Amino acid sequence: MKIEPYLFFDGKAEEALAFYERALGAKVEAKMRYADSPDPVPPEHMPPGGPQKLLHASLLVGDARIMMSDGVPLERGGFRGFSLTLQYPTEAEARRTFDALADGGRILLPIGPTFFSPCYGMLLDRYGVHWMVMVHSGQQA
Repeated sequence: MKIEPYLFFDGKAEEALAFYERALGAKVEAKMRYADSPDPVPPEHMPPGGPQKLLHASLLVGDARIMMSDGVPLERGGFRGFSLTLQYPTEAEARRTFDALADGGRILLPIGPTFFSPCYGMLLDRYGVHWMVMVHSGQQA
């Protein structure tokens, strides 16, 4: 089984897709606009900006997948306590990605050594997505 996050960007998915492609060195796997949907999209599910907005997109980040859309989930949950975590084998890779994601965002914990990782930092990116970037210490999680 795999868990694959699905992120909703309220009209900024195309911009976010390009940002993550650059910042994470990700590969765009799929991109479908509302206009390309094989089924008619009910007007109440059409995001502001209409048919040219992204209905669905997916990115490969290493061996993981992140999916995204301009739409909104049918019901917004109240849970806000989550973070996407990226683990790298080297400090150079972790720092490069941290700096790229932090561009236009807000650093919550500068990247550096901790008791559980030789290199760890937290940030909110320009889209409000919370990230933890780290070098795996080799200790059992």
